[in-house]
Amino acid sequence: MPTPRKIIHVDMDAFYASVEQRDDPALRGRPVVVAWKGARSVVCAASYEARRFGVHSAMPALRAERLCPQAVFVAPDFSRYKAVSKQIHAIFARHTGRIEPLSLDEAYLDVTDAASGLPSATATAEAIRTAIREETQLTASAGIAPNKFLAKIASDWNKPDGQYVIRPAQVEAFLLPLDVGKIPGVGKVMQRRLGKLGIRSVGDLRKHPREALEQRFGRWGGRLYELARGIDERPVSNERALQQISSEDTFAEDLLLEELEPHIRRLAARTWAAYTRKSGNGHPRVARTVVLKLKTAAFRTLTRSLTPAQPPQSEHELAAIACVLRTRVNLPDRTRYRLVGVGLAGLVDADAPGLQSDLFEDD
Repeated sequence: MPTPRKIIHVDMDAFYASVEQRDDPALRGRPVVVAWKGARSVVCAASYEARRFGVHSAMPALRAERLCPQAVFVAPDFSRYKAVSKQIHAIFARHTGRIEPLSLDEAYLDVTDAASGLPSATATAEAIRTAIREETQLTASAGIAPNKFLAKIASDWNKPDGQYVIRPAQVEAFLLPLDVGKIPGVGKVMQRRLGKLGIRSVGDLRKHPREALEQRFGRWGGRLYELARGIDERPVSNERALQQISSEDTFAEDLLLEELEPHIRRLAARTWAAYTRKSGNGHPRVARTVVLKLKTAAFRTLTRSLTPAQPPQSEHELAAIACVLRTRVNLPDRTRYRLVGVGLAGLVDADAPGLQSDLFEDD
């Protein structure tokens, strides 16, 4: 049997808000909301003091203000957050070269053969968290497990400023009673769909054969079958291949669907410029799928996508396809939209086999 991998998922605690509280002593112990104040703004981050009132990231700023009138709103400063993130990643690098950043405030680390020579992955995680606390005056939580899927769940188990270990022999006992909503990628909509099948725990999920799950949920069903058994063979990858490029805008006033075309074309030009710049940077990649994202005035998010037989060849083709995707939005004509986005997804290497596939659509 191969030696189990030792994976750590490190997740900073309320990162943006914690940086603000660290740098401004007057904010410590107070409910801090990192967001631009205003009718069109959304919350970037909330301190734990604000979370007690139900405030969370991606929430409309106006709702956060209603839930917590005493909250202190702070405009985000991403250059400062990036500088702190660089410090944290330097700490990771002392222990392993296998680091997969997920965002400014979280990453996977493969410490199967840790460079620091510490006796266990648990000790390595403790050393990393201690160094982060001493060098940045911030706290991090960590999950330690045999794979990325389990490590990510574990990092949330003892938050904030804690860590949790799932050893290989403990995987089944840990997973069986777990709520399916804890599986990364299972959101509220998927929870409802699973609930209709009587699936509320991972144990319930394990009772369903792979074929039945795949028939109902496609490839995601096969993935659920594996995750319910703690199977995740994805390696920690230093190089995250470019998967999607997009641009989006929130309007000053909500617009009707028929009024979106000039904005779609403007965003398509921006997305295409970023695509040609990034995909040609050393390792050419081709985008196969066009994505249109919409958010209604009631904050309902919709995406519509199309993978044409020929990948789009210009910003004009991208814009044309994105405009056509509006016809697949089946909402009342008077529905108004506060945000639109245009993206390119499904990027593959330029020399990938089967690039010219048959046309298919994807919701």
